[in-house]
Amino acid sequence: MPDKQIIINPSKINDSLYEFSQIIQNSDKINIKEIEPTIKNINKNIFEGDLINVIDELVNLILKELNEGKDEELTKRNILNCINNHDIISQEIYIWLLNNQNNSNSIYLLGYFNYHGIEININKQKAFELYQKASELKNNIAQLNLAILYMDGPDAYEYSDEIFELAKKFEEKEYASGINILGHCYSWGIGTNMDLKKAFELFQKAANLGNVIGMCNLGLCYKDGLGTDKNGQKAFEIYQKAAELGNSRAINSLADYYKNGIHTDINKQKAFELYQKAANLGNYFAQYELALMYEIGDEIKKDLDKAVYWYKKSAEQGHPYAQNKLKECLKNVI
Repeated sequence: MPDKQIIINPSKINDSLYEFSQIIQNSDKINIKEIEPTIKNINKNIFEGDLINVIDELVNLILKELNEGKDEELTKRNILNCINNHDIISQEIYIWLLNNQNNSNSIYLLGYFNYHGIEININKQKAFELYQKASELKNNIAQLNLAILYMDGPDAYEYSDEIFELAKKFEEKEYASGINILGHCYSWGIGTNMDLKKAFELFQKAANLGNVIGMCNLGLCYKDGLGTDKNGQKAFEIYQKAAELGNSRAINSLADYYKNGIHTDINKQKAFELYQKAANLGNYFAQYELALMYEIGDEIKKDLDKAVYWYKKSAEQGHPYAQNKLKECLKNVI
């Protein structure tokens, strides 16, 4: 199935394939006991029962937004806002998590803090191990996160049976994110035979349940005629809906439509605004396109400094064209 970079979950945005491969290979070498509490006492005005409730609320919020297909950066912001709304600082929760790794939600959330660099430097290797431990305790969101990580990594076919079985389990529970993963399995033949019609039906089901990644995949199916009749106008409308829900990949795709006048009038200013929005959400395709517009002054004022800034952002996430363009622009700036 072409254009694989779209049919993924948000967790892939800031990962390198090599990094995740190393996480998988080294997972048996990590000891959870390496994570030791550094501060024993937290604010004594915070009741332990309140903290436990907040932790459960945070985990449920992550699960909800994961099923909705929200971008990682948006979910992280919402998590920090939720913590602030409880008049608790994230450091207090982090310290409590370090001292209380005795239930699956607290183990998972400590992994989430490690994965996203909340009150600690990003450590995806430790996060992966913590997700594994929580998953062994039958924690649903940990299992879902692991399925996403396996699917987005370079060894998806090596773990194909595990991914497919987890995805089927989450389809039964009507977890939209899991249904989207199952669609991915059928679109690429991971753990099952390739079946584009079945993939289309699953993406449609995930989209109907509000999963914006499922919407993007459904839009791609209509755009390229994968498992259904080709319908470019329908694809455009689906991308519009997903973009309105804040999905950076949909926003970037919509910008492409406006830039090139596909199923709509050419509107470079609208494209620029959409690329800017997606770039700010960390989408490296949009960052590249935004940099290109700044470099050549396409309907906006030419600005090599801003072009370098966005090429660098995109290049840091592995975009090969951005890496080449960055070198060229730096020569011109110098």
